[in-house]
Amino acid sequence: MIERTSKVYRILRRARNQIIIRAKKLSRVDKTTYVHASAIVAKDLVTEEYAFVGRSCEIAPLTFIGRYTMLATGTAIVGGDHLSTRVGVPIQFTGRPEQLATKIGRDVWIGRNSIILRGVTIGEGAVIAAGAVVTHDVKPYVVVAGIPARFIKTRFSDSSDNTDHSKIINGPIISPIFAAPLIRYTIK
Repeated sequence: MIERTSKVYRILRRARNQIIIRAKKLSRVDKTTYVHASAIVAKDLVTEEYAFVGRSCEIAPLTFIGRYTMLATGTAIVGGDHLSTRVGVPIQFTGRPEQLATKIGRDVWIGRNSIILRGVTIGEGAVIAAGAVVTHDVKPYVVVAGIPARFIKTRFSDSSDNTDHSKIINGPIISPIFAAPLIRYTIK
């Protein structure tokens, strides 16, 4: 088995990423971005360095994902693509409103099976809890959860940490350090 921390692993991972990015025709996705093969991604997706799009994600058109941002399994960026207020016309025949861009800042963590409605802006450093439904903009460095997503707490206990962290994630690219595999425990 190849160690996840080895140079060979990094080379193979990058090669795999490039094959998937080319197959999905994602010309505006950074070469360091990871897009899982099962993700359904609009061809106009734009990502910065080391973005991560996990298994079974769905990403609508006009989406931007910042550097170091992670979308966990089942994250969906959807909605805002049907009109529903025309009396006497079934929704599927009402046409489409103006499409809104979705912007996800740098170093955002979006938890498993979260739904982000199109047109939302998520500030840098934010954390979206698993299963949350984000219907409004999210401020930088906050944690939100629930349906609809609501403020839970700030990410860092000291607001000066926001400034220090922002300098790091907006500075020179950080070389990746991939997590070691989980230790398997046997219960007796």
